[in-house]
Amino acid sequence: MELLTGFGLATAAGLNAYIPLLALGLLARFTDLVALPAGWSWLENGWVMAIVAVLLVVEIGADKVPALDTVNDTVQTFIRPTAGGIVFGSGTAAQTAAVTDPGAFAQSGQWIPVVLGIIVALVVSLTKSTVRPAANVATAGMAAPVLSTVEDVVSVVLVVLAILVPVLVLAALIALGWAAVRLIRRRRRRPVAGSGTR
Repeated sequence: MELLTGFGLATAAGLNAYIPLLALGLLARFTDLVALPAGWSWLENGWVMAIVAVLLVVEIGADKVPALDTVNDTVQTFIRPTAGGIVFGSGTAAQTAAVTDPGAFAQSGQWIPVVLGIIVALVVSLTKSTVRPAANVATAGMAAPVLSTVEDVVSVVLVVLAILVPVLVLAALIALGWAAVRLIRRRRRRPVAGSGTR
């Protein structure tokens, strides 16, 4: 279940770096839903949450403006994977400690959840950064606020699902995979126009 939580949070970070960071901090500080490991307790610090909240407001605004959203995506290409690593690591209860012996740290496997989170968030972020400019050109910029709002809502929903209902996240991933497989099979079965015999 912890892996599902980590994947859900890292995917959400790929869409918006600050939503899962702020959610984890708030939930850890004000509820019993999230208990952060000692190495990640800085996420519930008031100053950290305030800074993340300000960055979230800036991100939400910048992401809705055509052209500025592309600049924002470029900057966020470095931030989203970092946030993904943090939320995956904290969501899977990975412990962080001072690294005094790199060999022992590498063998401990504590770095694996963080790296997985970085990869997941990077893939989602790069996909978003690729789709956005094309959508903006195709719609003369009208898609930017719509897509941004949808991405923010999806990020919030992923955080809720990852924290509250990890089993549903797995079911959704299986359903998406199943739908993708069906779509690929359906496309392979279609005859190519003009390729039939007469």
